[in-house]
Amino acid sequence: MAIEQTLSLIKPDGVARGLIGEVIDRFERKGLKIRAMKMLHLTREQARAFYTVHKERPFYARLVKFMSSGPIVAMILEGENAVQVNRDLMGATDYRQAAPGTIRRDFSRSIEKNLVHGSDGPDTAMTEIAFFFNDLEKV
Repeated sequence: MAIEQTLSLIKPDGVARGLIGEVIDRFERKGLKIRAMKMLHLTREQARAFYTVHKERPFYARLVKFMSSGPIVAMILEGENAVQVNRDLMGATDYRQAAPGTIRRDFSRSIEKNLVHGSDGPDTAMTEIAFFFNDLEKV
């Protein structure tokens, strides 16, 4: 098993609804360690830059507006197969298709406001971590 790091975001809906502790608890119960964490409020420009991979998708403008609508919590999670463990904990993007017991199934209220973001692979994780954290902020 490989020790990996991945990026996890608690989106504005999760922060506003007071679910930070619940989400973190689920990560820790699955053996993921928090190596860095901070709360921030993305500008629209920052949200555009982070989600640039989706800029041609019809939901891009709504995603940028939502992700810049309030504070988020950014975390570096570490553990064995952290990328996949995090993705399994989050559940499917469409919360209606997510497995029971996943974060999105239990707490999401819409496809677009689905509470959490996680890197989709180790290479993406490195890029996304670098977007949110500088070397001094990493443990």
